[in-house]
Amino acid sequence: MGDLLDRGAAFLDAQRHQHLSRPVLYRRGTDEKEVQATIGKTEFEQVDDVGGAGLIHRVESRDFLVRTAELDLGAGPILPRAGDQVRETVGTSVFVYEVNAPGGQPPWRYSDPYRRVLRIHTKHIGTET
Repeated sequence: MGDLLDRGAAFLDAQRHQHLSRPVLYRRGTDEKEVQATIGKTEFEQVDDVGGAGLIHRVESRDFLVRTAELDLGAGPILPRAGDQVRETVGTSVFVYEVNAPGGQPPWRYSDPYRRVLRIHTKHIGTET
């Protein structure tokens, strides 16, 4: 019969991909590929202990959920790394995001227990018109 949870997760991923995603351009250096991504966010908390103040900074990341197998720049699937870019076109503007996470956190994680989907954390670095 197989793993019912695995089949359910595959069904939900197919629905997310078909109905909740949009094309974005993933770029590493001069290599790039258009992939379908679902937009999300993650809030990070970082404690700034400078001077013993213990201030908490909250940083919000714009996340792009991409199928692991789709993130292939030509030599097989890759994993995101800091410094890569995601370019999202909205109307006549291109929003440029850099793969990054604050406070030494990894810039990506798997979004599901079956490693079908990557959650890529980014920060906005510019807008082109």
